[in-house]
Amino acid sequence: MPQLSMPSLGLLALSLVFVTSHAPKASAFDINSGVSKESGPFDLFKFGFKAYKNGQKKDAVEAYRYAAEKGHTGSRWALANMYAFGDGVAQNDFEAFKIYNEIASQGVEPGSEDTGFFVNALLALADYYRHGIPGTPVKMDLGQARQLYFQVASTFGVSEAQFQLAKMMLVGEGGAPNIQQAKKWLNQARKGGHAGAMAVFGNVLFQEGQTVRGLAFLTAALDRCSAKDCPWMEQMQEDAFSLSNEQDRRSAVALAQHFEVDAD
Repeated sequence: MPQLSMPSLGLLALSLVFVTSHAPKASAFDINSGVSKESGPFDLFKFGFKAYKNGQKKDAVEAYRYAAEKGHTGSRWALANMYAFGDGVAQNDFEAFKIYNEIASQGVEPGSEDTGFFVNALLALADYYRHGIPGTPVKMDLGQARQLYFQVASTFGVSEAQFQLAKMMLVGEGGAPNIQQAKKWLNQARKGGHAGAMAVFGNVLFQEGQTVRGLAFLTAALDRCSAKDCPWMEQMQEDAFSLSNEQDRRSAVALAQHFEVDAD
């Protein structure tokens, strides 16, 4: 894994403040577990993970908080996710943002087991900057979002970051439009198995006049789409097909059958 420098985040000055208005009670811990608020961060994390899996989310939040206060990155990440999705706690995007921000500000050592948490924190921050959090100091900052996606896309080769970066480049979000760079990132993402990137890549080729090849990628992507992404991908493919003649459609369908995600 390549070495990562600490990210340059516009709101890194925001310090992480864990919620203290609902201070957890130590009595929530199972007396037979041997785990208390004084336990080590990894033991607290394990307790929290087990509690979460068993549906005891209140206990999980408590354990994650104690472990997070002791610097355990995995617990911070788990707690941030719970706030982001309102999972076991009231949804609070600003609390989630602050915790993700703390993870990002710490950076990551090469080969660290915390790399996944770090990368996912950067992706979450990019999304928050892309849309802002109403009623908080976190305002929309498309330039910052694009920078974060670029960092994750280039340093870690994460397909989702490559896809989101490409979409911003296509329409000029957070910077000037750059179709050629967008195609580069879409191509890398679809080779990494990203169905959405394959569809958008195909649509770009179609718009450039590579009709059969573009239609083929659009068609092949439909065999790999997730339930939430299939509708917009299907619409994109149908729109392109409606503008094509019968021969091009037949050729594209035949070509799509031979495409792999990593096809050249």
